[in-house]
Amino acid sequence: MAYHDAIITTKDGRALEVASVGDPQGATVVFHHGTPGSAPLVKVFDEVATRNGFFVVTMSRAGYGRSDRLAGRAPTHVVSDTNDALDHFGRGDYLVAGWSGGGPHALACAALDAPRCRAAWSLAGVAPSNVDFDWTEGMGPENVEEFALAQQGGAEYEAHIQSISETMRGATEANVIELFGGLLPPVDKDALADDAAREILAEACREAGRSGHYGFLDDDQTFVHDWGFALSDITVPTALWFGDEDLMVPPTHAKYLLDHIPGATAFHQPAEGHVSIVSRFQDELFAAFRRALA
Repeated sequence: MAYHDAIITTKDGRALEVASVGDPQGATVVFHHGTPGSAPLVKVFDEVATRNGFFVVTMSRAGYGRSDRLAGRAPTHVVSDTNDALDHFGRGDYLVAGWSGGGPHALACAALDAPRCRAAWSLAGVAPSNVDFDWTEGMGPENVEEFALAQQGGAEYEAHIQSISETMRGATEANVIELFGGLLPPVDKDALADDAAREILAEACREAGRSGHYGFLDDDQTFVHDWGFALSDITVPTALWFGDEDLMVPPTHAKYLLDHIPGATAFHQPAEGHVSIVSRFQDELFAAFRRALA
């Protein structure tokens, strides 16, 4: 596996964990992991990126893995970190994809970093919370509880996030499906039938909490507060990938984004869930990257 990681220093002096997979001679894709998550999740794309001639860059967002915390961050703050990571690897323009909680961060790059950012994909990504639909309707019970607490904040909420983070630090290939409880429908459990896929997910969960629970807490807070940019600011080609069986980010989120991002297109697979919408369609995703470059 061609996985390379490093700790770099951002322009504002923080430690940032960055990593890459794929073909260094290929075009660049930036991948923003989900919530909670960390850089090792990018390993899921190693084989398909290499085979398709792409170089995939990622990072552990502030507070995750070996990256220093940035308290009070918004999705907009990831744009500077993305540029620092690209500069470290000697890369120029890029395509961006964000999975789940990485979706708003990919969209921030699309809104604020064009023309260096050429196109964007939100893969089962969340919508802003100040919307005209029930933001948690259709989520599994764990997410409904978590975001109700996130809205109110305070000690109970922080203790809840800390408990989840500590649990996730014990993730293994054998127990990672169980740890997600009621958030994984059968189609997503099937998508994680492969031992190697479960181990990559487990490693990303373990590393997410390496330095504590603040990356997770800060991510949650970005979702329930203003993102710092308007969806209408996005001018680069943008695609929303989603399935109707998703219990983490229901399809209503993608439909809202489709209605509010100018010219956005949909890759809608009704039978798929939060994990399977990406894991089962990796070749289609990288084919979409090639078309964007063409």
